[in-house]
Amino acid sequence: MITAFIIACEIGFWVFVLAGLVFRYVFRFKKAGTLLLYSTPLIDLALVIATVYDLRGGSEATFAHSLAAVYIGVSIAYGHKMIKWADERFAHRFAGGPAPTGKPKYGTAHARYERSGWLHHLLAWVIGAAILYSMILMVGDETRTEALFNALRLWSLILGIDFLISFSYTLWPRKEKAVS
Repeated sequence: MITAFIIACEIGFWVFVLAGLVFRYVFRFKKAGTLLLYSTPLIDLALVIATVYDLRGGSEATFAHSLAAVYIGVSIAYGHKMIKWADERFAHRFAGGPAPTGKPKYGTAHARYERSGWLHHLLAWVIGAAILYSMILMVGDETRTEALFNALRLWSLILGIDFLISFSYTLWPRKEKAVS
């Protein structure tokens, strides 16, 4: 049940984003579009409530419950960036806005971009870890929350690998290929 709700929340997030952009640029209802875009955190709130309700009801925590925490962390940390990305493309396509700029591919600008991406990942991890630990404490039974702890360990490992990759560009920046 909770897995389906997580999927529905992810779909709902993108439906709200798409509807907000369509209202803003296609129908030219800027206020309605902005309202829809700013409503996306309500989806996160619904997901938190459903997850807590499920765990409070005696369910054993599963990987799906941990995905709810990951989803919320990522949504909060990257949500603005994702909406801005989509907004730039919609503005270009439907409102004559400037062409979106791509991410830097070489040198210190690329290294800075990668470090910034890792810092967003760290923020997502901090938020998600806080939610996971809250769920673990709320349930109060190690056997019922083992999946949550395992997910936190896996995510911590992924965060560490991402750190190594992202910060490696600071020490060894990507160089533009020589044109022959």
